[in-house]
Amino acid sequence: MRITTIDHRRHERLLAIALLWLVIGAALLATTLVPAHTTLLGWAPLVWLLAAPLALLLILEPGLPCALLMPRRTRRRC
Repeated sequence: MRITTIDHRRHERLLAIALLWLVIGAALLATTLVPAHTTLLGWAPLVWLLAAPLALLLILEPGLPCALLMPRRTRRRC
């Protein structure tokens, strides 16, 4: 069986890309430059601008929701 090593630089770059994608997508939807729903595309803009980067963030950092939702003093136990 092949042992996989985690490249932390690659992981950090992917995390930064996903966060940037999410911020730009949210800004585009908030400024209504790209509508969330269209007759031609349906809900695809919303999915590709918000749901896809959120899913990527959850794949890269599965403990992120737990860390964000817990109070600061109990984060050490999470």
